[in-house]
Amino acid sequence: FGHLTGAHMARKTKKRKVTKPSKPTPDMRRRTALKLLRSGGVSLAVLGAAGIWTVRSVQAMAAERDLSQFGQGKPVVVQVHDPQCPTCTALQRQTRKALRQFGECDMLYLVADITQPEGGAFARRYGVPHVTLLLFDADGTLQTTIFGMQSRSDLEPIFAGHFAAFGTGI
Repeated sequence: FGHLTGAHMARKTKKRKVTKPSKPTPDMRRRTALKLLRSGGVSLAVLGAAGIWTVRSVQAMAAERDLSQFGQGKPVVVQVHDPQCPTCTALQRQTRKALRQFGECDMLYLVADITQPEGGAFARRYGVPHVTLLLFDADGTLQTTIFGMQSRSDLEPIFAGHFAAFGTGI
C-alpha cells in the first residue's frame, strides 16, 4: 500500500452516487398516453377486421351448405365434398376460382358435406362419391356429373356452357 497515495485510496473507497430517475414531465406522460392510444387503436382495428372476415367466412360456408337453395330459379353447381379429403379441398378451390366469372345472382355454388346428415343423404340420392360436381338447371334437374379432380381451366368452359344452356346468359 506504500505506493498508493491517500487521494488515490480515497477514490477507491468512495461510493458512487445513485441518481434517481427524473420525474416524468406532463409532456412525457402525454406522449406515452398517445402512444398507448395509437397502439390500442391499431390493435382494435386489426381485431375488428379479423372478426368481420371470420363472421363473413362462416356465413358464406353456412350458405354454401344450405342445399335447400337449388331448384329455385338459378343454375346450381353442387360439390359432393368430404372436408377431410385433400382432393376435395383442392377441387373446391378450383371450382370457386372457375365460378368467379359468374355473379352470385347468376349461378349458385353449394357444398354437400358427406360428413353431415343432409350432405350424405344428398350424395346417396344421386349415387355419387365425394370429389364430384353435380350441375343442375334452374329447376333443380341434374344435367351433368363431373367425377374427380378438375382444374380451373377445365371447369371454366364446362360452367360457361352450362350457364349458357340453363342460365340467363353471360
